[in-house]
Amino acid sequence: MDLRDSPDEAAFRARLREWLAANAPAHWDQPGAERLEGAERLAFLREWSARLYAAGFVGLTWPSEYGGYDAPLSHHLIFLEEMGRSGAPEHVTPIGLGMAGPTILSHGTEAQKARYLRPILTGEEIWCQGFSEPEAGSDLASLRTRAELDGDHYVVTGQKVWSSFAHEADFCILLARSDPAAPRHSGLTYLIVPMRAPGVEVRPLRQITGDAEFNEIFLDGVRVPVENVIGRPGEGWNVAITTLMYERANLAVMLTVRLEIALSRLVDLARTTRRRGRRAADDPLVRDRIAELWTVLQALRFTNYRALSTLMSTGMPGPEGSIVKLVWADANQRLTKLALEIEGPSAMLSGGEHAVQDGLWQRLQLRSRGNSIEGGTSEILRQIVAERILALPRSR
Repeated sequence: MDLRDSPDEAAFRARLREWLAANAPAHWDQPGAERLEGAERLAFLREWSARLYAAGFVGLTWPSEYGGYDAPLSHHLIFLEEMGRSGAPEHVTPIGLGMAGPTILSHGTEAQKARYLRPILTGEEIWCQGFSEPEAGSDLASLRTRAELDGDHYVVTGQKVWSSFAHEADFCILLARSDPAAPRHSGLTYLIVPMRAPGVEVRPLRQITGDAEFNEIFLDGVRVPVENVIGRPGEGWNVAITTLMYERANLAVMLTVRLEIALSRLVDLARTTRRRGRRAADDPLVRDRIAELWTVLQALRFTNYRALSTLMSTGMPGPEGSIVKLVWADANQRLTKLALEIEGPSAMLSGGEHAVQDGLWQRLQLRSRGNSIEGGTSEILRQIVAERILALPRSR
C-alpha cells in the first residue's frame, strides 16, 4: 500500500482543511473554552452538521441515491483524520453515521434506506444504540429485552443501559429477544425503535466526571411496526455483528487521531512544567514513557492501514478495530496518568486559577477510566482478538 496521498486525495485534504479553518469554531476543545450545554449545544451541533453535509464532507462513501457523495473510502478516512486534528465539533449523530447508517445500507430494505439515511447525513435525526443491558453488557447474547409479535407490531419490553445520546435521539437501533426458546445467538431481532413512542423512558447516568453522557432506556410495552425490523426476524445477531464491526472500524481511526492529539498536548505539558528547577521533559524516565506512548501510536496507525487494506479488498471491516480499541484504551489511561504525575502537587486541583490548563488532565484522566469498559470491555476484546485473529481455541 502506498501511504502517501494521491493527487485526488491531497486535493480533497487541502479543501477540507481550508473549509475547517474558515468554518470551525475557534477553541472548541481547548481548556477554558466556553462550553455550550443542553438545548443550546444540540441546536448548534445540528446546524454545524447541516453545514458539514452541505459542504460535501458527510456521507462521502454513501450512494448518491440516498444522499451520499459516492466518494472513495480514502476520502472518508481523511475526513476522520482532519476532523480530529482540527479539534472541530463532531457530527451531531455519530451513532447514526458510524453504526445505524452502515447497518441499514448493508441489511435494510429499500424503504428503510429511503426513509432513514438522508436525515442521518443532514443531522435532522439523531440515533442511539440499544444493545447493552444491566445483565448483558459485554455478553450481549444473554440479553433479556423481549420483542413479542402482536399482529403487525412487535411489543418491546425491557431495559437498556450505557446508551449515548438516548436523551436526544429520535431513533434507537435495538436488539431484542423475539424467540426465548431459541439458542443464545438465535431468536434475536434487530429493530428501529422511535424514541418518542409511548412506553419509552430515558434516564441519564451521571459519571465520575460529573457529566451525563450515557443513559438508561426503559421500554414498557413499546409497539414497533414490523417494517422497522432490519434484516430477518430472529437473525438479529448477524445484523448486530455488522453494526459492531463498523463501530470499531470508524472508532479505530478517530481514537488514533485522539491519541496523537493527546500525546502532542502531553509533550507540551512536559516541556512547560518545571520540577525541582528543571523541565519535566528533561527527566529521562518521563522521556522514556513518552517515547513508549509514541511507539504505541505508530503501531495503531499501521494497524489502521492494515485494516483499510482489508476493507478495500472485501468491502467489510475486519477485526483489527478491536485491536486498536483495546490498545488505545490502555494507552490513553497511561497517558493521562503520566500527565498528572508531571503536574505534581498541582494534579490535586481540578479547577480554579491555580489549576493547570483549567483542570483538563484531571477530567481526561477520570474519563479515561471508562475507556476499557465502553465499546466492548477489554476482556471481551482480548477474547475477540484471540479467537478471530490468532485463531486460538474458544475459552467457553
